Amino acid sequence: MLNLERLRTLDAVARHGSVSGAAEGLHVTTSAVSQQLAKLEREVGQRLLAKNGRGVRLTDAGFLLAEHAAAILAQVQRAQADIEAQRGQVVGEVRLAAFPTAARGLLPGTLTALRAGHPDLRVRTAEMEPEPGVRAVLRGDADLAIVLDWSNKRAPVPGGLERAHLLDDSADVALPAGHRFAGREAVDLADFADEEWVSWPEGEFCHDWLMFTLRSQGIEPRLGHFAGEHHTQLALVAAGFGVCVTPRLGRPQPEGVVFVPVRQQVRRHIYATWRGDAGRRPSVRAVVDALRAAAGPLGG
Repeated sequence: MLNLERLRTLDAVARHGSVSGAAEGLHVTTSAVSQQLAKLEREVGQRLLAKNGRGVRLTDAGFLLAEHAAAILAQVQRAQADIEAQRGQVVGEVRLAAFPTAARGLLPGTLTALRAGHPDLRVRTAEMEPEPGVRAVLRGDADLAIVLDWSNKRAPVPGGLERAHLLDDSADVALPAGHRFAGREAVDLADFADEEWVSWPEGEFCHDWLMFTLRSQGIEPRLGHFAGEHHTQLALVAAGFGVCVTPRLGRPQPEGVVFVPVRQQVRRHIYATWRGDAGRRPSVRAVVDALRAAAGPLGG
């Protein structure tokens, strides 16, 4: 009989495209993945992987078995969801991905409430930017992800996923304390047409949003520095190397930085998202409810 965990390993290699990617998705070592695959090859009596340059590829037999593995694992997941729903108990494990400021702003309260209300539920968390978080949910590497879009740049929901709104998070312009606009009650983005900006890295959804938003205000931004973490962005602002847009959720409060609201309010919308077939699980619903409760006082 084929071993389910070895099929799960083969499925992870097929989805991630590499042994190292599968190991990362399964939270095991590459050696453990290789050992599982070697045992699976002995079970089926055929080669499932072949060398491809420095990496590997699935053989024809590997592709065939990976297709069956994906179907078997999906059926197992549906069975687990149905059994959990039938029991109506919040038990087992939920894997939750959250982008950094959501992790900082929402997870401590969420996890504290879940530990108190559902002691038999284990929640594993990982920091992950929204787009990788969505991919992790689609691949089955995470059960839930906290994601975002912006009031003027919405993100589509991939097929097969559902989502729940958690909060609207306002953003301000972060300025060095000595900036000429630091004492204002509100600013327009157009006020900073000649400023140097600190931005999220190119290719990230928030970077694309910033470019879209500034250009819609007639600003062709001068990008001086790129940083994914708000702590780093604000450290650059404090040192006088530019200004940035920074949301309020999970925001640090460094010395030397002043936050001024944008007159035309800038908001990002924060959601929890999960696969549609997982919505029947009481444990997933309990995590979503706890996230909503933690988010309730934070919107604005």
